[in-house]
Amino acid sequence: MFRTLSTSVLTYTLGVSAMLGATPMVLAAERLQVLTSFSILADMVENVGGDDVNVIALVGPDSDAHVYSPRPIDARAVSQADLVVLNGMNFEGWMERLVKASDQHGPVVVATDGVEERLSHAAHEHEHEHEHDNHEHEHDNHEHDENYAHDESHADHAGHNHGGKDPHAWQDLGLGDIYVNNILAGLIEADPDNAAAYRQRAEHYLAEVEATHIEVQQLLAKIPDNTRIITSHRAFDHFARAYDLTFLSPVGLSSEAEPSAADLASLIEVIREQDIRALFHESMASQALLNQLAEETGVPIAGTLYSDALASDGEASTWLGMVRHNAQVLHDALSVEQTAQTDH
Repeated sequence: MFRTLSTSVLTYTLGVSAMLGATPMVLAAERLQVLTSFSILADMVENVGGDDVNVIALVGPDSDAHVYSPRPIDARAVSQADLVVLNGMNFEGWMERLVKASDQHGPVVVATDGVEERLSHAAHEHEHEHEHDNHEHEHDNHEHDENYAHDESHADHAGHNHGGKDPHAWQDLGLGDIYVNNILAGLIEADPDNAAAYRQRAEHYLAEVEATHIEVQQLLAKIPDNTRIITSHRAFDHFARAYDLTFLSPVGLSSEAEPSAADLASLIEVIREQDIRALFHESMASQALLNQLAEETGVPIAGTLYSDALASDGEASTWLGMVRHNAQVLHDALSVEQTAQTDH
């Protein structure tokens, strides 16, 4: 498993000391030192890098990158890394500043490079399809009008994501190839001698990503249309767009944001009026807010979702396991089968 910085500095120190007296054969066996900003990226790098890399996450599992404050020791770790990987999209602005402030000369991978372009293209294609449908079926029946309105609502949601304001793009496994291929390119640039091994692992990993994406789609397709999902903060825009869901939260993109009294009151009203069946904690957010909503409305809390960090152990301790876990929790609480059992 990747390590956090608490053990990384010792590793680097021992590594440098050992290299001073190492033979060429030992030096050739040295693994690429990769530094990532947080745990989800570290897991991705490990899957592509395998035994050829040593991965360190500045912000480890069960830790919040939103509120992380870099230390001088972090700048040293960045400068000693052969490759640095960060998410981008303003998720960890502190990491971008840290890289600029260090004397790191290796490749720096922004794992989300290409995400906004793909979302922009998808939103454009979606809009074009609806313009075509509207022209061809202008006089269709009322049932079609209702479906069209639903699709338009989804298009607006996708456009909102395209604005790049939600950096949690890893929540959409359909964007997983962008993450994996950006990481692959960085590994090959930093360590071209192992390019073939990196490509082989990446190909295998991408097949796992696609299989999990399909599994998640199948699970979430069983949730009734127009179901509203309440979470602690706005971290699931990409997940919602990818799997045709609607999420509501009382605060914004950062887990350290505080909701206003008006926002909280509005959400309570929505929960009561729209027959919300369950609330969901987030692993990196305070549980007090959702507990208050549950107490005010009588709606139960059905489980915990992972958004910004992996778990220390269990299924959610890997990227794909985390997304699968979230889908299973939502399915178990909100699927058609569960809704039918609750009603009876």
